[in-house]
Amino acid sequence: MMKKIINFTLIAIACMAVACHKDAALTRLAPIGFTSTVKASTNQVVLSAATDSTPAVLTLTWPAVVYPVKAHVTYTIQADLPADTIGATPWANATSILVGNDILTKSFKGADLNALALTVGVPPNQAGNIVFRVEAYQDRATFTGGVAVSVSPYKVIIVTHGWPELWVPGDYQGWLPASAPNVAAEQPNIYEGFINEPAGGTYHFKFTSDPDWNHTNYGAGATAGTLSTDGLAGDLVLPGPGYYELVCNTSALTWAYTLTTWGIIGDATPGGWNTDTQMSYNPTTQVWTVTADMVSTGSFKFRANNAWNIDFGIDASGKLAYADNPAYPYNGSLSNLTVPSSGNYTITLDLHDPNNYNYKLHKN
Repeated sequence: MMKKIINFTLIAIACMAVACHKDAALTRLAPIGFTSTVKASTNQVVLSAATDSTPAVLTLTWPAVVYPVKAHVTYTIQADLPADTIGATPWANATSILVGNDILTKSFKGADLNALALTVGVPPNQAGNIVFRVEAYQDRATFTGGVAVSVSPYKVIIVTHGWPELWVPGDYQGWLPASAPNVAAEQPNIYEGFINEPAGGTYHFKFTSDPDWNHTNYGAGATAGTLSTDGLAGDLVLPGPGYYELVCNTSALTWAYTLTTWGIIGDATPGGWNTDTQMSYNPTTQVWTVTADMVSTGSFKFRANNAWNIDFGIDASGKLAYADNPAYPYNGSLSNLTVPSSGNYTITLDLHDPNNYNYKLHKN
């Protein structure tokens, strides 16, 4: 009787072993294989600053991978140059973007696709192919085939006007010409620019022709608003703290200042053409910013002091230019600024470099 019990036990163990072997065979995942099952919404994307806020310049989709075990499947996109997807170590240099569990689509915002294209090695301001594939992972990985998309990323290249400059050293920055802000001559001998005077100093400064004290230095003249190049000339003085526009005429030997605050105005803005939406100045980043709800059916301008004495439009190349400024003739050829689509924007105005006044629109 004991021998029969032992035999039955051995048979049961053997059956369990066979059953386990069959279960293991069932959990083997047949890979998708390198077939083009990832699909792109377009085969060509041209990027620019205007597309940074576009929410879906490219969308990838793919089918679900069915694993024998009912559990979450994690999907990751891989992106690489075509040459790196072949050879002895294909996809070894790929950039991976985690999509998440059971998600079968990924849309790229303009700024994100631009950054990705530059990261994988597409030259800026040129068209280049990027190959995308999707990795599915549960207890093991499998991949879709790749799809190629032509992407033209852009890189912001600051091109200054190249106007002559003067330096503006003063008590507010330690009297160091080499690190002082500048004013620039858009027109011959008429230099213009902005400095920020923090509270607590003497508010004294001078203009220098070079980033040192060894060349022409412009100090106070004999009467208010005039300049002298006499080495013994006294300092120029502002009335107190604030953000000042400075104008210096090296031919007439005169100078002037305007204390400014900045805002946006127009039918694209919350206040329309009647009320300025005020901007705030950040002395660390040296820019003015405002966050506001904007509409694409209108337009706007940047202007100082809630008045039409100093204001910016944009020229034919999209660069900021003065429409009104007491230092220069009126420019009626400029266009107003616009936003590409209605929504909430953070708008930045950067006036710290007189050779490159610029602005940015970021849709939130």
